[in-house]
Formats: sequence, structure tokens, C-alpha cells
Amino acid sequence: MNNSTNYNLGLLLLRVGFGGMMLTHGIPKLLKMLSGDFSFGDPIGIGEPASLVLAVLSEVLFPILVVIGFKTRLSSIPVIITMAIAAFIVHAADPLGTKEKAILFLIGFIAIALLGAGKYSVDKK
Repeated sequence: MNNSTNYNLGLLLLRVGFGGMMLTHGIPKLLKMLSGDFSFGDPIGIGEPASLVLAVLSEVLFPILVVIGFKTRLSSIPVIITMAIAAFIVHAADPLGTKEKAILFLIGFIAIALLGAGKYSVDKK
């Protein structure tokens, strides 16, 4: 394999790994919302239902777009914002071990936003 192939496989692994793992956090929120339960934290003061809807979009819809490589850089931005809120507002007073997952997702999606989707994606270049 040449460097270009390794690079593009690395981007694919980042997208599928981080996007797929984010779905494990978003799908339970989606199911909660679909059941009619909109109780949720309101860390930025927009109301519980709006906070839940934005979290579901950021943890389900946009990660799916990242996984398939559609508008990857743009699709990463809502996830980055959500993970920054989770790490630095929701878990602001918590120890690093509690906010670690949000920070790891934040770093991963920032990398994806900076690097783009790569060759193995819907909107490959």
C-alpha cells in the first residue's frame, strides 16, 4: 500500500470509528425522544426539548453523514459544538475521568473536520 492509500484508509477508520461510536450515545436519546419523553438537561438555556433535539441531531444525523462521508467537514461542526458543551459546560466541575469521553470525541471530530472525508466517501475528491 502506498502513503495515499494508507492516508485514505486512516480517514475512513476515523470517520467510521468516531461516527459509529457516537451513534451509541445518540440512538438512546432518539428513542427517548420518539417515546415522547423530552426531559433532558438544558446546559445552554434553550429549553429541554430544544436541547434534546439538538443533541439527537448532533449524535445521530450528523455522525451518519460523517460515516458515509457526505459534507464531512460541515457535518462534524455540530458534533464538535455538542461535545465542547458536554465537556466544558455540562461536566465543567467534574473530574477529567468523567469528561474524558466527550473530550476524546471532541478531538476526533476536530481531526475529521480538519482532514476531511478522503477518497473513500460519498463526496470523494
